[in-house]
Amino acid sequence: MTRLTAEHASARVASQPNRRSMMLRIVLGALLSAFCVSSAIAQSYPSRPVRIVVPASAGGTVDLLTRAVAIKLADHLGQPTVIENRAGATTSIAEEYVVRQPADGYTLMMSGITLATQPFMRANLPYDPQRDLAMISLVAVSGNVIVVNPSLAAKTVPELIALAKSSPRPLLYGTAAFGATGHLAAEMFNLMAGTKLSQVPYKGAAPALNDLIAGQIDMTFDNIPAAINHIRSGRIRAIAVTSPKRDRQLPDVPTIAEAGLPGYEIVAWFGLVAPAGTPPEIIARLHADTVKSLQDPGVLDRLEKLGFEAVGNSPSAFAAYVRSQADALGKVIRSAGIKPQ
Repeated sequence: MTRLTAEHASARVASQPNRRSMMLRIVLGALLSAFCVSSAIAQSYPSRPVRIVVPASAGGTVDLLTRAVAIKLADHLGQPTVIENRAGATTSIAEEYVVRQPADGYTLMMSGITLATQPFMRANLPYDPQRDLAMISLVAVSGNVIVVNPSLAAKTVPELIALAKSSPRPLLYGTAAFGATGHLAAEMFNLMAGTKLSQVPYKGAAPALNDLIAGQIDMTFDNIPAAINHIRSGRIRAIAVTSPKRDRQLPDVPTIAEAGLPGYEIVAWFGLVAPAGTPPEIIARLHADTVKSLQDPGVLDRLEKLGFEAVGNSPSAFAAYVRSQADALGKVIRSAGIKPQ
């Protein structure tokens, strides 16, 4: 066996720092190269049209909201925005599609409350909304409203609670979809009021409203934009709104909290997201241009007519909001015994 001489040992020890220094230079060089590439991409972004996926059919509330914002966003980006509707499975079809797209800023999505609730509502969900999507900005919020058929013997929240508890049959409420805001709003009402309203799920808000008007169901917790014209015509009656403050379009309709259930609050909300891993410089650009779009008087007017209040918060604030909604609504879902589908 060859013995290691002092000279050989000294040379080996001396060479180790050189190897470490070389490896460090290689790693730093790779990081710097990646940073330069990322910065170059961000500086040239966008160089082609940007898609915004809408998890609902064309002509619906979220579609109209997205189009109102997208037109002005295109002006600020300097590139067209293209709306792509992918409805179904309470937004999970659209969300999974966006999760699998390149994280380059050219595919966005206008998502909503399901960012917080999908893990509780969907069995074997193949993605995690909070992990696999990057938040850009909370765009807008809107309250829902309890609306009943005019023949129902209840005009206030206390009367509705009393009727629900005394009725020989469960009062039926329609929902646009399993896990939609109206579904969770009704189950939150059940938990806080001690009632047992029974869900009738529909494929969309329109058929639920049609059956409400026809007297096939007793009530819905509908979004205000969809219900407002029917309320004004007298075809349905508004009892209370789900938001923490009264709605500008229904100033005489109380909140559920002030009408008898203190602490009750749930709103529909929508925000822009991108695939996780999208460069932070691109997220920052999209956030800045989204906020500018939401400050435009024309966009604000359009959103108000749709029943929305513009927000435009930061990516970190939006992410924190989604986490808080997941905590709050997760408790409602578990307490109500809603099983994943």
